[in-house]
Amino acid sequence: MIEFLVLALGAAGAGWLLRRKHRVWLAAGPVAGIPCMARRPAGEGRWRAGRVYADEGAARWVPRRGAPVVLTGGRATAVRAPSVREGISINPGSRIVTCAYAGGASMEIAVMPLDLRELLAAVPQAADGAP
Repeated sequence: MIEFLVLALGAAGAGWLLRRKHRVWLAAGPVAGIPCMARRPAGEGRWRAGRVYADEGAARWVPRRGAPVVLTGGRATAVRAPSVREGISINPGSRIVTCAYAGGASMEIAVMPLDLRELLAAVPQAADGAP
């Protein structure tokens, strides 16, 4: 009988702590930026988690670890769904935006479909598919 009492007190304490943490999280408000995964160069390397910020007039991708990458010179050249192999690394329901730069470099950014419009507004689109 004592075991049940200790178990009930432990469950009540855990519930109280989780509810308290949830209230703090709600009070903090939404996180700025667009959550995404990106890889450089396009088609190679591994997908890295980060966020795209479009404030201060210049879009930039900030990975969880590492230096931010400025997206100012890039143009969005293509939007596609991930392949089966890419779907293992990233969310298979996401959309991949390919950004090309003037020097021939490229970068792929994967975002969820609801965030795609916001990303395309932050990164200018190329006219007629040209970088």
